[in-house]
Amino acid sequence: MLDLGSVSIGAATLRFLKNATCALLIAVPAIVIESAPLSAQTVEAPMPPGPKPDPNAPSVPREDQIINLLDREPEPLFSDAKLPLVPTHSTMTGFSDGLDQGALYLMAKLTQDSPPLDDGLVWRIYSETTNANGRLELVATANGGDAEFRLDPGAYLVHTAFGYAQSTNRVVIGKEVQSKMLTLNAGGIKFGAAMKDGNGIDQQQVTFDVYGMTFDERGERNKIVGDVKPGSILRLSADTYHVVSRYGDVNAVIRADIQVLPGKLTEATILHKAADITLKLVNERGGEAIANTTWSVLSAGGHVVVEATGAFPDFVLASGEYEALARNNGRTYQHTFEVVPGEDREVEVVTSVSELAAQEAVVNN
Repeated sequence: MLDLGSVSIGAATLRFLKNATCALLIAVPAIVIESAPLSAQTVEAPMPPGPKPDPNAPSVPREDQIINLLDREPEPLFSDAKLPLVPTHSTMTGFSDGLDQGALYLMAKLTQDSPPLDDGLVWRIYSETTNANGRLELVATANGGDAEFRLDPGAYLVHTAFGYAQSTNRVVIGKEVQSKMLTLNAGGIKFGAAMKDGNGIDQQQVTFDVYGMTFDERGERNKIVGDVKPGSILRLSADTYHVVSRYGDVNAVIRADIQVLPGKLTEATILHKAADITLKLVNERGGEAIANTTWSVLSAGGHVVVEATGAFPDFVLASGEYEALARNNGRTYQHTFEVVPGEDREVEVVTSVSELAAQEAVVNN
């Protein structure tokens, strides 16, 4: 082993070592934070290892320890409940020692602080092993509030549904009595629709679709439920949802992200900007509608919005400017019109040359 203390180093060699050290420090700036001066005369011995800690010594809290009042374990979603528990709809008369089956009592609540639910729950018990078809075997079901099951010893999957709020938990059954409490962390949305200016809206033509916030590999959202009518209440897990409201079947669509809070009912009213438009092809203003007419409604950019055939086609259109094209007996007639939110009306397309000239003059002016 080379003893640096007994070696004499020349000035040239010392300059070489110093230059090499500087080059090393420059080459790796990301990991070198601080360096000590290089000395060729003395080398300090490494620090001896500290004493081995005593595993039996009592722990001493640090004086500067910070206590976080929010740092506590959350209540498990599927936790043991206190016994005894008597279900509201019990069909079991009692238990004695030596039974070959176990008893499972189940309850659910919306939040940690809410009372147990007494209605609206659907319980399904599945065997953890699959059957010959590769599917989980449904063992038992129950509807209402709390529920009880008598099951053979083994592992099971407990599926709980409260509307569209769902949860699946695993439980192992022996020959004893178990009582479980499920915290759903769920809330609800009540949907409504209105016109933005306060006018009434035809509730029969309004629907809502509810989607999750994530996208699949095709870039599409997962639809949770569709074709929901105004006034409906959906029970959902606490989360944020993407809601699409449609007024009619064409282009009156409003999108919104709505948050569901646990234990709360969120009333969401979607404000639409649209109107119901009826088209008529007439020979003169206020005349009878001409049958066997084919229609195309174009947007201001020239794109086809909707097409139909008949004397009185009726659409709900979003606010904006449109052009109506009417084809009858080999001739095409056109008329530009505007949709004002909440103003349902008839739009007449006239066939007479005088009316067309008057309309063109109005547009040019």
